[in-house]
Amino acid sequence: MDLYSILREFADSWALLALFTVFVGVIFWAFRPGSRAVHEDVSQIPFRHEDRPARAASAAGVKETGR
Repeated sequence: MDLYSILREFADSWALLALFTVFVGVIFWAFRPGSRAVHEDVSQIPFRHEDRPARAASAAGVKETGR
């Protein structure tokens, strides 16, 4: 049995199962009840500076000096 056949059998069985488990875990993590506040906060990002554009320093994460 050559290396290609061994890797193909592994990918067809255990690797597929592992990737499916990771996929289901990510879905459960995204839709867990405790993440609602985080998702709502992130969804409001485009509207935070609706009255004026964000300054370049604030957008880069630099602390404002308070002038």
